[in-house]
Amino acid sequence: MKQSLIYLLLFAAGVILALTGQLPDALLNDDISKWILYGLLFLVGIQIGSGKKILLAVKRFGPAIALIPLATTVGTFAGAGVSSLLLPGRSLIDCLCVGAGFAYYSLSSILISEFRGAELGTVALLANIMREFIVLLLAPWMVRHFGKLAPICAGGATTMDTTLPIITRYSGSDYVVVALFHGMVIDFSVPLWISFFLSL
Repeated sequence: MKQSLIYLLLFAAGVILALTGQLPDALLNDDISKWILYGLLFLVGIQIGSGKKILLAVKRFGPAIALIPLATTVGTFAGAGVSSLLLPGRSLIDCLCVGAGFAYYSLSSILISEFRGAELGTVALLANIMREFIVLLLAPWMVRHFGKLAPICAGGATTMDTTLPIITRYSGSDYVVVALFHGMVIDFSVPLWISFFLSL
């Protein structure tokens, strides 16, 4: 949660500095954010490629473990579809792009800002930060009312890092490997889904 607040403060500082003209022109160039995005994608690839525990999870739980990220994806896109009906100023594609962030707010907000503008990028940042906060705050309630997989599905890409301790505490240590596998698959899918929806 502390890390999420740091990201939010850095984002706000960037907006304020840009609005007040305190940044050099070189930092306002669109090419810089594109290269930072490429660097983030490279680092995500390294993180996924170095996850040895993931292979053990697949062997232990078998192919059924793949249903959990699938359920997260289907549920998120269904929720995004409903949101598009409730938000008159947003199209279905906009809502699907934001939902496809799966709580990976740093990457999703950059991608969406780059191709759809800063307004939708800000919406993606805030919506995906809220998704993480909801898991951090409501994990015990989710487990009690919806089962031990609920905070894993709700956590999206964060289940392999920031929400993993809370998932471990309330879902149990048996679900750590499931959360890691889920987080890795969802993490990998974020740029693919967002790119797909942006191309429509």
